[in-house]
Amino acid sequence: MKAKLFIVVGTLALVGLGIFLFNRSGESSPAVEPFINQSAIEASDPQKGARVSDISVSGTISVNKIPSNNCLDQGSQDFFCYEEYYEDLTENEGVTVAFADLKERYPKSPYVQSQCHPITHVIGRAATRIYKTVSEAYSYGDSYCWSGYYHGILEGVLGKIGRKNLLSQLNQICTDVPGKAEYGFNYYNCVHGLGHGLMAITNGELFESLTLCDSLVGEWEQKSCYSGAFMENIIVDGKNHFTKYLKPTEPLYPCNAVGDKYKGTCYLMQTSYMLEATRENFPKVFELCSQVEDTFRPICYQSLGRDASGRSISNVVITNYTCNLGLNYEQKSNCVIGAVKDFISYHHSDVQAKELCNSFTAELREVCLSTTESYYKIF
Repeated sequence: MKAKLFIVVGTLALVGLGIFLFNRSGESSPAVEPFINQSAIEASDPQKGARVSDISVSGTISVNKIPSNNCLDQGSQDFFCYEEYYEDLTENEGVTVAFADLKERYPKSPYVQSQCHPITHVIGRAATRIYKTVSEAYSYGDSYCWSGYYHGILEGVLGKIGRKNLLSQLNQICTDVPGKAEYGFNYYNCVHGLGHGLMAITNGELFESLTLCDSLVGEWEQKSCYSGAFMENIIVDGKNHFTKYLKPTEPLYPCNAVGDKYKGTCYLMQTSYMLEATRENFPKVFELCSQVEDTFRPICYQSLGRDASGRSISNVVITNYTCNLGLNYEQKSNCVIGAVKDFISYHHSDVQAKELCNSFTAELREVCLSTTESYYKIF
């Protein structure tokens, strides 16, 4: 099934990331796409690390260096070791080989598991030094570790364009990527990736990045770009990625400081950071969401439901317990809505979602089942 919808990404610390879908009328519904912490991204120098002696017409590359994996084999937890290794591997062996290597290491290394998404960003940025266009780089792509490859491509592309020429070229970057008419996933990944790239090229200036997103033609494109910027802001680990636009003492920030047109996208993600800031205190985050403006409060609760599912890897018992930590029907029902959509997206099925629904008492079971029916039709 394929939804012609607006996809907004939000993080789930250590487990996965929730995607919320917007249709043209602005109604929202959450789905899931896993992801972990992401490294800080600096604008790429197109000449940096260019170690490829020849690029053929077909896009394959000639190998002139076999990258060393000594630090990886020694169990290094230095991200820059992995960054250099996968840059070299991609440029010398190609995208497919880099992903094959990553997939082989993933089940054996908790560190690779925790940094898989940012590593795929590295592969994507390296691909921009091999392929001439976004669509060509996308054609060699892999969604493994939650589409980070596609985000990395946009970071690399914007780095090449540079801040000075950005506004004049921003609307042309994704034009050669298929799927614009039907709001396809590759096209979404491109305009969403622009948000990541803008955060990179502005050195993490969230408000400036959002303003740059506004220069895109089309509300759908603008909101998809916002989602990339907010995602980049929220995936902080204090090692590879830093931001000044999150406040542990004010977990609702920056959502409570941005303009109304940005708030929905922001609150779709913010609960993941709110949980981190409160040391996984779901009742406290329910309370914080209750302080959100009426228009956006249900989104906050639904985002928390996505986190309830994501942090438990869509476990029925734990998700049921977490949503029932809400103090009233508004909190509980919206949590259930967010959670059951996350179940469907995680399992690519409505079977587990119905199992979750049947674990609730009558009133919550009804809203859960109706959400399952309507959401699965468009998933």
